[in-house]
Amino acid sequence: MYAVIKTGGKQYRVAANDTIEIEKLEGGAGDGVEFTDVLMVSTEEKTEWGAPLVEGATVAGEIVAQLRGPKITIFKKRRRKHYRRKNGHRQDLTSVRITEILTGGAKPSRQAAPEAQPEPSPSEAPPSGEPAAEGKE
Repeated sequence: MYAVIKTGGKQYRVAANDTIEIEKLEGGAGDGVEFTDVLMVSTEEKTEWGAPLVEGATVAGEIVAQLRGPKITIFKKRRRKHYRRKNGHRQDLTSVRITEILTGGAKPSRQAAPEAQPEPSPSEAPPSGEPAAEGKE
């Protein structure tokens, strides 16, 4: 079974236990991720094509590492004009291991980590049962 997903403006063919390097995603090593932009799912019996996405299909994965790609050198030159420019770039990447491909609206066995909600500081919210201090002392 394999699927074609879209993330970071690119498309990837993935299967269970594949490790892919994609554009940087937020999260640390061990965090779960879900890809809902699934363009195609193929099993041994049939192939489902999306128009543009496959309904109810999800690809679940786990972040392995945050890393950087190879250095790319950009060199521009115009002959006989004393014009030369040299630049470099390293892309931030995320290595993701695909754990499972789900169809029919099934939920992944390991949920993605919920985003933490910041708790209000004591100065923002008065304790319950006590009125907020108003006026000068």
